[in-house]
Amino acid sequence: MKKIFNKTIIGMIHVDALPGTPKSKNNMKIIIEKAKKEARIYKKAGIDAVILENMHDVPYLNKEIGPEIISAMTAICIEVKKILSDIPCGIQILAAANKEALAVAKAAELDFIRVEAFVFAHVADEGIIESCAGDVMRCRKQISAENILVLTDIKKKHSSHSITADVDIVETAHAAEFFTSDGVIVTGVTVGREANLDEVESVKKAVKIPTLVGSGVTFENVESYLKIADSLIVGSYFKRKGFWGNEVDYARVKKFMDKVNTVRKKA
Repeated sequence: MKKIFNKTIIGMIHVDALPGTPKSKNNMKIIIEKAKKEARIYKKAGIDAVILENMHDVPYLNKEIGPEIISAMTAICIEVKKILSDIPCGIQILAAANKEALAVAKAAELDFIRVEAFVFAHVADEGIIESCAGDVMRCRKQISAENILVLTDIKKKHSSHSITADVDIVETAHAAEFFTSDGVIVTGVTVGREANLDEVESVKKAVKIPTLVGSGVTFENVESYLKIADSLIVGSYFKRKGFWGNEVDYARVKKFMDKVNTVRKKA
């Protein structure tokens, strides 16, 4: 799966609020068609990889999602993967429904998952989220999903890390590596906020597994991040007016990817 870690750009598809969640308005046919539309936009604009996420399902449940979310995400991912058959695809299910995401990825033949709280506990919007590395990696083995990469957030955004204040981000990255993470993700403090370049560089130098940036990447700062990180996950910037809740904007993605390709050629 070198395609995910070769200075690549991973675009976010934030699926509409799913059935049974407070903001749900659309039926599954509409939700799937919108996700497919955004997948086509990304493909046309030359994106390297895509990750799907149920970010509109606020307020999030703490790990204990229902079967309706699992089945909905599976249906969506299968249809999107048909369009992006030649592009790596991943999934994250909020909040911290990591084994469920792995099961969906297996069923939909996706390539990676994004995991919260892989190592060390933290206090998130949803409450205390405990580490899950042991459960997730055993689940991956049990369902014969070793081909699905597990990419893990460290010192995750939208969270308080005061209970692990004596463990810095480099130590956290080392712990994730030791617990067999396939890559670590560094973020800013909230959605759309820039990750600290010094932290990204420190993590990159400290671990042998890939280092990704998971928030705050824009047209203006992408070159700085590409010099350090192995991959960049981009959500907000690719949306209309740069707001995560809007639809994917082809012009913004194309302009961004044109710059990325120019930077790559110079490297």
